[in-house]
Amino acid sequence: MGTAFAFAGFLATMLLIITTVHLYLWQRLVRDTTLRRTRARRVGGLAILLLALSVPATMIGSRTGQHWTAWGFLWVALMFYLLVALLLLEIPMLGAKLWLRRRSAPAVPFAAAAAVPAAEPVLVTAAEPGVASEPGTQAEPPAPAESPAGAGGSPGGFDPGRRLLLARGAAIVAGITAAGITGYGIRTALGPPTIDRVRIPLAKLPRSMDGFRIATVADIHLGPLAGRAHTERVVAAINRLDADLVAIVGDLVDGTVGQLGPAAAPLRDIRSRRGTYFVTGNHEYYSGVDEWLDELPRLGLRVLQNERVEIDGLDLAGVNDPAGSTMPGAGAVGPDFAAALGGREAARPVVLLAHQPIQAYEAADHGVDLQLSGHTHGGQMVPFNLLVPLQQPIVSGLGEIDGTKVYVTNGAGFWGPPVRVGVPPQVSLVELRATDG
Repeated sequence: MGTAFAFAGFLATMLLIITTVHLYLWQRLVRDTTLRRTRARRVGGLAILLLALSVPATMIGSRTGQHWTAWGFLWVALMFYLLVALLLLEIPMLGAKLWLRRRSAPAVPFAAAAAVPAAEPVLVTAAEPGVASEPGTQAEPPAPAESPAGAGGSPGGFDPGRRLLLARGAAIVAGITAAGITGYGIRTALGPPTIDRVRIPLAKLPRSMDGFRIATVADIHLGPLAGRAHTERVVAAINRLDADLVAIVGDLVDGTVGQLGPAAAPLRDIRSRRGTYFVTGNHEYYSGVDEWLDELPRLGLRVLQNERVEIDGLDLAGVNDPAGSTMPGAGAVGPDFAAALGGREAARPVVLLAHQPIQAYEAADHGVDLQLSGHTHGGQMVPFNLLVPLQQPIVSGLGEIDGTKVYVTNGAGFWGPPVRVGVPPQVSLVELRATDG
């Protein structure tokens, strides 16, 4: 029941945000740039309405297997950068309007205004022809003629034609900016991953394991927009690192085995001296986790479900994602740190694979030396990276939580829009170093 209420609250919040954003886009891109009662305004309004409806349709479709809707995520990215561009243009637009209003105001010298005599009453005859008027009858002075719309002067203080031109100019600038950023982001997201190399000293690491290298990758997100070619790019990047061990820390798939089996097949080509290990992310539980837990071992991946293995002088442990405790299925089990870390030899260093950085708080209570995580995508689309800290303690790279080192890789794929801005896809090489401590 609690999960249902939480989802309903999330859905209501998203619908409110979507509605507000599209009303603003309609105001700036349609209403401000078109004349009243024109076909252009009607068509523009209809287009904004359909685009607004496409956002929830895309989100629902992606969760129910209607993968053709995934292309709607492109509008989500373009919508976001249109919003950012238009908001940034608000201040210069306001300045331009004030300048035009001041420039359009008629300048009447004070001396000239004082010299204009007051209007004298005008004597007129009676309204009926042929009837003599009474002396002293007065009439109102004639009203000034109204300026035609767009012919100079308006209640706003300057020519409506100039206002229209200004609004159209802002819309064009915002559109070009948003399209350029989104296009760059698509090219980045669909390109090869970059390599991040990091050395992490561990006080308990034996000298015999100094320089042990773990190729770490997360958030590959195989799906309708990231298929077999995407997997092959990631596998090639991993193999070039010639690592001792490969760790895939969750969110490998966005779809069922039936949908993504061929796309996942290149995973069997991953090479390392000590094997490839996997822990679940939240998206595995949306994608038929039971089938994937059977399929991945056939592709050569060892799944660590709240368990650990000994590798030379190192304990490698893995815990499930918290989403496992809220989803149906035999394999839908939440994280169990006690099962994964209990009863081990305290003198041995332990590296924990856990999808979400926030899991490090509990890991620290169990004496974990290093946690490898993903989930954040590094923010994926700047400036979303500024919002990630509201949910996760570390966005990207190496940090520390309560004495436990935490390394967060930016992810090799994307979720939602096939767009990455400021945060390219990434595969990380973590090199463990022994210390004298």
